[in-house]
Amino acid sequence: MKIATLLYPGTFDPITNGHVDILRRACSLADRLVVAVASSEEKGALFSQKERLEMVRAEAQRLSGETGTAIEAASFDGLLVEFVAEIGADAILRGLRGGDEYAYESRMAVMNRMLRGVETIFLPASGETAFLSSSLVRQIHAMGRDVGAFVSPAVQERMARMRSNVSTYSK
Repeated sequence: MKIATLLYPGTFDPITNGHVDILRRACSLADRLVVAVASSEEKGALFSQKERLEMVRAEAQRLSGETGTAIEAASFDGLLVEFVAEIGADAILRGLRGGDEYAYESRMAVMNRMLRGVETIFLPASGETAFLSSSLVRQIHAMGRDVGAFVSPAVQERMARMRSNVSTYSK
């Protein structure tokens, strides 16, 4: 039995190959996937919410073409459970890299179930991407290193343009 609508929230700053792997694997679980790009003023994002949404949309469109699953991208502010209700999602999808993430995510899952009655589905990261996080990619990028092994070519290009623009302004 497939889930009608599965919501995959995150800041996606930037969207990584690990996020895309979770999405690809979730395609077999749902008829419709919605990737929800959260605002992240408190996290000091590298990219604006609009830029992150553009990158997620491009990855979602590519993956949707590959898998045949309807994958949409949207942005949201506020409580996740309010957005769940707004789009009519049946469950929340979260990827897990390790035990410490499970401790945090399981508390969030309980709270979301208490607030809105929505369940959370956890997918463990693949072995190839279990080490990968957006913050790690941002750190590597900030040190001027190549992030091509961790993000799609389109995201890598956007990050390179950003570095180029910063270098131009800092001279």
